Amino acid sequence: MNAASRTLAGVSVPDTPIVTQALEYARERCEPYLFNHVVRSWLFAARLGQLQSIEHDAEVVAVGTLLHDITLNERFNGPRRFEVEAADIARTFARDSGFDERQAQLIWDSVALNSTASIGLYKEAEVALCTAGICLDVIGWQYDLLPPNEIAKVVEEFPRLQMKRRMSQCFCHIAEVRPETTYDNFARDFGTRFVKGYAAVSAVDLVMDAPFAE
Repeated sequence: MNAASRTLAGVSVPDTPIVTQALEYARERCEPYLFNHVVRSWLFAARLGQLQSIEHDAEVVAVGTLLHDITLNERFNGPRRFEVEAADIARTFARDSGFDERQAQLIWDSVALNSTASIGLYKEAEVALCTAGICLDVIGWQYDLLPPNEIAKVVEEFPRLQMKRRMSQCFCHIAEVRPETTYDNFARDFGTRFVKGYAAVSAVDLVMDAPFAE
């Protein structure tokens, strides 16, 4: 943990200029429900790290979680996966804020892999914690590791504001306007279930149609 810290919704977090800037950056670019989601994800990530005594760069985890969804909105128009677009923005923010290249790359990985838990959870501690905090808030993964009263306090101070419905609308929008960015990630499931006319490319077809004889 950085020397300067404060308590937010019952969780001890770094209190540094970079973290303050990341909070304001996220607040300016995210709708209220989404801002609350990224803050909860940060707090859950921080708490998971503390409870499991995982050594990590707390500022990197803060910036990675706070900026992971800055492109998840109904204005999104690609051209790449929303996570990759956000990762580039977050890395630029990190560099401009004084992070070194390793820290900036960890933030890029945290954002780019935030919806790919099957990879993110097995990378560096910072990336894994970002992924874990986000997964806890979105799908309840590792929910039982945090005491119920701690989760309740975080949700009370940063309410969900119909997150399931609002976030689903964003994923459906992406599936409608940029379906090519959804075929290899979980947004595909929203397109398949909710978006009329959505048809995902099959990985089987890609393999079989490759321009080789065998």
